[in-house]
Amino acid sequence: MVELKSKSLAQERFGAFAATYATSRPHAKGGSLARLVELVAPQPSWIALDIATGAGHVALAFAPHIAHVVASDLTPQMLGVARGLARERNIYNMSVADVRAEALPFADATFDLVTCRIAPHHFDDVRQFVIESARVLRPGGVFGLVENISPDASMMEGEVGALAAAADEYNAFEKLRDPSHVRCLTLTEWRDLVGQAGFNERHLELLDKPMVFGPWADQQSVADGTKRDLKSMLLDGSNAFRAFARPQEKDGDVDFTLTEAVIVGVK
Repeated sequence: MVELKSKSLAQERFGAFAATYATSRPHAKGGSLARLVELVAPQPSWIALDIATGAGHVALAFAPHIAHVVASDLTPQMLGVARGLARERNIYNMSVADVRAEALPFADATFDLVTCRIAPHHFDDVRQFVIESARVLRPGGVFGLVENISPDASMMEGEVGALAAAADEYNAFEKLRDPSHVRCLTLTEWRDLVGQAGFNERHLELLDKPMVFGPWADQQSVADGTKRDLKSMLLDGSNAFRAFARPQEKDGDVDFTLTEAVIVGVK
């Protein structure tokens, strides 16, 4: 029942804001998008699955390099946006599917590539998502993940307890802006999950993701009072949280930085 409530909330919120994700700078043009394609090195014969595709940016980026890609999401409005972008770009080797990340309706060993970008923090069961990704990949298939991560000792210096508290602060910050946020895992947690699912880690890197507070909050239509609370959390948080987010007041707004992990694994 908890899972169904969470999924309903995610569908409701992303359905309401689907159109904004077509042009969202971090989603449509973030540096990790081109980098993921480069690191995966897709092949012309591949069949791919993009999980939680949103507006379809990852699927659309891979489509010119492979035979076919399935852009999957649990929000029909998002799939509609993805279809529209595919038509605009004359991409015809992309199909869409209404799919939950933790229960993929595909046979074992169906795909050569499974991708997911900036989405697992909305999943109720991240472990099951990784297990399902491994299941539907063929032997030798590639898993490409990009995800925001919480601070821990594997990515920055600090006392373990302080970093754990900063991770809680960061997730509270994200959840106040977007109630469908569940949790950003740490880099250590991600590496453990990927290894436990049977993937050999082929590549790992961390990328800074510069953010501007105003557009970040407006994407979710955050109320003015909540914006004030969020800005206070960002500017007046613990030393460890501020070291992680690196907020700077600039031009009447606040710049801050999130961290994305890019992980490429091979089954």
